Amino acid sequence: MINLDNKSIILFDGICNLCNNAVQFIIKRDKDNHFLFTSLQSDVAQDILLHFKLKNSDFDSIILIDNGKLFTKSTASLQISKKLDGLWKYLYVLIIIPEFIRDFFYTLLAQNRYKWFGKKETCMIPNKTIKNRFLE
Repeated sequence: MINLDNKSIILFDGICNLCNNAVQFIIKRDKDNHFLFTSLQSDVAQDILLHFKLKNSDFDSIILIDNGKLFTKSTASLQISKKLDGLWKYLYVLIIIPEFIRDFFYTLLAQNRYKWFGKKETCMIPNKTIKNRFLE
């Protein structure tokens, strides 16, 4: 099992086009390399989910593990934005919107992500310049 202390790990749907684009977006705006990544389809993600007593099938969401704490849906997205470079960190102010409202819109997008953005047959393979940011 990977040590989750002092790490920020993003678990994402590796076959989802929207999710893969979101990972690329985060990498470009994470100059200090706060985040590590792994797809929900990976063995590493399965180990992490087991650590939290969760199953991969329980999630239709991006998942953030930050210093051993688990965040999902809109809360995960806002926690991620807080560590990005540029004006993106100011999106965190949206945390004041009640979670049930934020998650309603997040879930609507998540449930339609394949229909609206498509999906790949296999998970993204990171290139050499970002490979060290991905857990295997």
